[in-house]
Amino acid sequence: MRVDVLTLFPEMLEGVFGASILGKAREKGIVQLNAVNFRDYANNKHNTVDDYPYGGGGGMVLKAEPIFSAVEAIPPHEEAKPRVILMCPQGEPFRQSKAEELAKEKHLIFICGHYEGYDERIREHLVTDELSIGDYVLTGGELPAMVVIDSVVRLLPGVLGNESSAVTDSFSTGLLEYPHYTRPVSFRGWDVPEVLMSGHHARIDSWRREQSLLRTLARRPELLEQIELTPKERELLAAIRQAEERA
Repeated sequence: MRVDVLTLFPEMLEGVFGASILGKAREKGIVQLNAVNFRDYANNKHNTVDDYPYGGGGGMVLKAEPIFSAVEAIPPHEEAKPRVILMCPQGEPFRQSKAEELAKEKHLIFICGHYEGYDERIREHLVTDELSIGDYVLTGGELPAMVVIDSVVRLLPGVLGNESSAVTDSFSTGLLEYPHYTRPVSFRGWDVPEVLMSGHHARIDSWRREQSLLRTLARRPELLEQIELTPKERELLAAIRQAEERA
């Protein structure tokens, strides 16, 4: 996969691109991560990339010309057209399912803006996706882009040491992840659940599924509406809800 990020602050990205899982994926050649300063594509002597909005109002608006020119100057991927992603509070809420979708692509281009907003022609004629990581406002799109890139790259084959890790993460199954334990067996009087040391894989899988359901019910109950449950699981959740109502 190739990932290009259009930004006015490429230095913000290099530390993240060179560290931890992203850094290892880059070293292995699984992903190419590039920061592109779109100020280099400004078409005026002052290298300005923003201007006052037509119609008045506060703030500045990113101009279309440098963004289009920067995207068009990126060498095309030999196998696929890029997905051009605009990081924007108005965009589609980013979810694990979107990360899985993007992980199948060969080339992603992220556009990180600042100021009041973007010239609307960028949205209408250049981008393929608009994404938001939450209902709040940040200074720019760099941090959201890094969040999305990290979420996507870790799904690529060969990136994680244990390929099953990404499959069992929270939200990958639609549920929150079950609890984890490691040595020692007993810590300050708190013991590891006996089932996890039983060696009985079917019982362990059943326990983990049940714990995921219970944790999701307690913390993100709205997610259960999107999950296909077995009759036994529906009975379990109904009994828990009834007990909570009585309490």
